[in-house]
Amino acid sequence: MTRTISVTGLALVIVACNNQQAEANKGAAVAAVATAATVAPATTVATAPKPAVKEISERVLRRFTPVRARIEGEQQPAMEERVALGRMLFHETRLSMSQAISCNSCHRLDNYGVDNEATSPGHDGQRGKRNSPTVYHAAGFADQFWDGRAEDVEQQALGPILAGVEMAAPSPKYVVNVLKSMPPYVQAFQRAFPGEKEPLKFANVGVAIGAFERGLVTPSRWDDYLRGNKEALTAEEVDGLSVFAEVGCADCHTGEFLGGSMHKKAGVVQPWPNQEDPGRAGVTKNDSDRMMFKVPTLRNITKTGPYFHDGSVKTLDEAVNMMGKHQLGIDLSQEEVASIVTWLGSLTGQIPTDYIKKPDLPESTVGTPRPDRSVASNRP
Repeated sequence: MTRTISVTGLALVIVACNNQQAEANKGAAVAAVATAATVAPATTVATAPKPAVKEISERVLRRFTPVRARIEGEQQPAMEERVALGRMLFHETRLSMSQAISCNSCHRLDNYGVDNEATSPGHDGQRGKRNSPTVYHAAGFADQFWDGRAEDVEQQALGPILAGVEMAAPSPKYVVNVLKSMPPYVQAFQRAFPGEKEPLKFANVGVAIGAFERGLVTPSRWDDYLRGNKEALTAEEVDGLSVFAEVGCADCHTGEFLGGSMHKKAGVVQPWPNQEDPGRAGVTKNDSDRMMFKVPTLRNITKTGPYFHDGSVKTLDEAVNMMGKHQLGIDLSQEEVASIVTWLGSLTGQIPTDYIKKPDLPESTVGTPRPDRSVASNRP
């Protein structure tokens, strides 16, 4: 801080009739000068200029697009009745053998679509080998699951229902019988699939859940920035975006969802620490697909840890550091990691609380199967 005291332009005009009066006036003037200098100094305060926000080239920004309000499928029209049914089924624990697990158990919609577990507990407390990824924006991905074994969210939704370590329903017929035992579900399927001879069938369970999941989007400040509001991000976040692009992260984490559009080998430059999971090779049976996993979305990434297909990394800083080392062959500095993580925070969006609100579910009837208590899940 710089302070300057200035007393200028003081003119003393003394008009006196005699020397005594002149001396008195002169004394008063001198006192006035001293008072002015002590009580009311003139000051100049030097302040630092506000730093300008770094401009990101349009060539970089063209890699990304704002999120849509809804991710429509090619063959699944957004029928209100179908979405409503899918919302019910997403929260329906009676689709599981123990009647304690629903889709929402592992993909908590009020928690950015995850349970923050390395791997999720399922039927009889069993745990699979892979982390449960977020369901937000999943409808826009090129394929589903870490290994891409399902084509879309409609197909993906059926897998966990029958998986022995997850919901463990013994067969599609069992699921259909559970739903048919409750008249409100029979009516809901008729409204959601009008004109179909047999609307309540297992395939339509997936179609309905998928219709609901296609509305699971979380717009963020990042979307505002992409739409032209350059003040939507802070200077520090823009710096982080610049580092993210410069080191090569945007080569894989690109597009509307900053991921979900391709599969990539875990350990492109340096071998990945955990080599137990073959990745996509388990589906294709091709050795060239070994350790190939879907590139995850970065949207809401600050909320969806732990990270990677095995949930082995707890912090985002460590995950970014590992990406630099194993995928890019770069030892990122602490400053670079912190800068990238700062920008990643701008990708945290708004959860659609009204859309995901748990609906009222039909009551069980005498025909509804009872839960298998002998192997009940430890899920709350």
